Amino acid sequence: MAISFQQATGFFETTLALKAGRAELLANNLANADTPNFKARDIDFKAALSRELGGQHRATFTLDNTQARHIDGQAVMSLDDILYRTPLQPSVDGNTVEEQIEHSAYMKNALGFQASFTLLNGKFKGLMTAIRGE
Repeated sequence: MAISFQQATGFFETTLALKAGRAELLANNLANADTPNFKARDIDFKAALSRELGGQHRATFTLDNTQARHIDGQAVMSLDDILYRTPLQPSVDGNTVEEQIEHSAYMKNALGFQASFTLLNGKFKGLMTAIRGE
């Protein structure tokens, strides 16, 4: 009997991929905190997760390989998932990044990633115990 990792691990793999993509967005926001007219972006995690688990078709983009040695890429998040953040206090130069909010969101996302990773790790340990027959 074959083991279905998708059934065994549940939605934790999807959660990790979305949290990793969100971490990239938030880190990009922090890196561009001083860039004039930069617009902070984020995702609605609950909506993205429910859309991903529901198997709904999303607007995605494709990556073109211009050389044979390029690695094929996958989009973790769709264009529907990425939203612009509305600032609480707009800046004069048009930048909508608020560093305190971005740091807070990044740390909260990191804690969620760590929790999902710990739960996924526990699932795999349970599978290993079942395979060994302990």
